[in-house]
Amino acid sequence: MKIVRVEDYDKMSRTAANIISAQVILKPTSVLGLATGSTPIGVYQQLIKWYEKGDLDFSQVTTINLDEYKGLSPEDAHSYKYYMRDAFHKHINIKPENIHLPNGLAEDPDAECRRYDDVIQNSGGVDTQLLGIGHNGHIGFNEPGSVFHRDTYVTDLTSRTLEANNRFFSKEDVQPVSAYTMGIKAIMQAKRIVVIVSGKSKAAILNTALNGPIDPQVPASILQIHNDVTLIADQDALSYL
Repeated sequence: MKIVRVEDYDKMSRTAANIISAQVILKPTSVLGLATGSTPIGVYQQLIKWYEKGDLDFSQVTTINLDEYKGLSPEDAHSYKYYMRDAFHKHINIKPENIHLPNGLAEDPDAECRRYDDVIQNSGGVDTQLLGIGHNGHIGFNEPGSVFHRDTYVTDLTSRTLEANNRFFSKEDVQPVSAYTMGIKAIMQAKRIVVIVSGKSKAAILNTALNGPIDPQVPASILQIHNDVTLIADQDALSYL
């Protein structure tokens, strides 16, 4: 694992965006695995700036997202489909048919999980996967548990995750308690993984994920055995290492 120590969030975002932009330039038909939450926002903003300058072309790129809340419409402002459209997709020239997320309103969750695994497989696999790490060590919505789940599945969100995401929902909103998530197999089969981590609150779990045993109770620990991981983290996030 390559560890890149940066001064702050802005430098973290720019460094990760550099890797992703190089991927797109070198392979215009790249498959990008994308993440949501607050941490990747700066990465997407930087990529948009370079696109607007004419430095990047996303017309042949495919994006595959890690997860989606179960029960939310793509038009719901809290859905990850909406998040990705607002934060990234509507600002670049990606083709709508090349954008992939689980369907939160699927009538048959098992069939939807199989469909999403087929999407990943038929894409040829992810070239560069962008990841964050949750406060409990989750990647995507692979929560701490007794096993590493291989394939896309529906997971119940832990109280720690619900608490962390509560800030995105008002008192009037019904916060989803389960989500579709890409399984560990698809994440680990990505050719390259870029992990971005920022802030003191992630320091302890990042240290555990990197230096502790490989344990499904800390899902991010599985990244120790991937052969091409770049961790980009600011001083605060790396303060326990």
